Amino acid sequence: MNKMMTRKEFLKSAALGASALMCAGTGYGFLGKSTHCSGSIRGRITKNDAPEKPWKWAIEGFHYASDGKKVQCQVCPNRCTLGPGDRSICRSKVNIGGKLYSLAYGNPCAIHLDPIEKKPLAHFYPRTKAFSMATTGCNFRCLNCQNWEISQKKPEQVEHMTLFPQEAVKTALEKGARSIAYTYSEAITFYEYMFDTARLARQAHIKNVLISNGYINRKPLLSLCRYLDGANINLKSFDNAIYGCLNGGTLHPVLETFKTLHEQGVWFEMTTLVVPTYVDEPEMIKRMCAWILKNLGPDYPLHLLRFFPQYKLTRLPATPIATLEELRRIALDQGIRYVYLGNVPGHSGTQTYCHQCQKVIVRRKGYWIKEIHMKDGKCTYCGSPIPGRWDQI
Repeated sequence: MNKMMTRKEFLKSAALGASALMCAGTGYGFLGKSTHCSGSIRGRITKNDAPEKPWKWAIEGFHYASDGKKVQCQVCPNRCTLGPGDRSICRSKVNIGGKLYSLAYGNPCAIHLDPIEKKPLAHFYPRTKAFSMATTGCNFRCLNCQNWEISQKKPEQVEHMTLFPQEAVKTALEKGARSIAYTYSEAITFYEYMFDTARLARQAHIKNVLISNGYINRKPLLSLCRYLDGANINLKSFDNAIYGCLNGGTLHPVLETFKTLHEQGVWFEMTTLVVPTYVDEPEMIKRMCAWILKNLGPDYPLHLLRFFPQYKLTRLPATPIATLEELRRIALDQGIRYVYLGNVPGHSGTQTYCHQCQKVIVRRKGYWIKEIHMKDGKCTYCGSPIPGRWDQI
C-alpha cells in the first residue's frame, strides 16, 4: 500500500518556482539554495471534483484499511473513516479511488536550523543543532495552539517547498545538524514523510527527534521507534475532560505513547503548557507526577511552560511565574528528578541541577549553553550518572 509517485513524475507534474520564499508561520524560513518553492496552490480536493489521480504532492498512506470504497486511517486514535473525496481531521489525508493518500509528503512549509534546546530537549546532545521541518496539519484542535498558521491549514493553503526525504537528509548534513526534528505543526499528520526521512537519516548517522502531541496508535509508533532517537511529547493535561475541551483529543492514547517510548528505549522529555484555569491545578500536577513515577520512573525531564494568550485563548492572562514555581516545586517534591521552567528566560528553573548533589551541571541562557559540568554522562562534582543522551563531555 506504499506506492509513491517517482521523483521524475513528481517534478514533471509540479510547477516549481525558482526562488525560496518565507513560509506561513512566524519565524520559520527556508534553508538551502537547491530547494524550490511551489508558489501559491489554489486547488482543493473535495467530493465535488473527486479527482481520479492524487494531488501532485501525494503518497499512498502507510497505515489504513479499505473496503474498496471507504477508507479508515489507522495512524492516530481519530481513526478517520473517509468516503470518496473526504478529508481527514488533520486535513492531510484524503480518500481517492478507495485508497488513502497523504498530501503532506516532500512539501514542507517550514524548515529551520534550531538549537536542540529549543525543542525543548535538555538532556539530549546539548549544544547540537537540529534540522527542523514541518508540513501543515494537526490531529488536534488546541485552543491555545502556538503554530495555528500552519497546523490548522490544508497543504494546498500555504506556500511550501519541495524537499524529498533524500534531500532533507542531504541538507541536514550540509548544515551540520546532529539531528532532524519533526516539529512545529504535528509530525504525526505527516507520518509517511517523517518515516521515510527518519529511515534515511539513520543510515546517514543523523539522529531523529519527534516533537509531538503523542496522539498516535501503537502499531505505527512501534514502526517509527526503529528509527527514533529522541522525543518531546506534550502532556497537555492530566484530565480527559480538559483534553476534550482544550485540545480536541483524549488522554489515554498519549499515556500509552509514553509507555511505548519507554518500553522501546527511546529517550523522551515531557512538556506541559500551564494554561491558566485549565492546567494550573496543583492536585492535577500531583496526579500526573504520580502516574509518571509509577509507569516511567523519575528520570525523564518534565518541562512546565509559561502560557501567553494567543489564538483562541486571548481572554486569558499569561501564566504567573509564581504558579510555575509552585508546580515545579510540587513535581520535584513528588520525586521527578528534573523539572524545568520554559518561556521564562533567566529563571533558575531553566538550569540543570544534579539530582544527587544539587549543583548546576548545565547552565543555560535562553537556548544557549554557557557551562557543562559533566564527563562521560556523569556529574563532575559527585560522579552521579545523569539520565539522558550525552556526547563524551
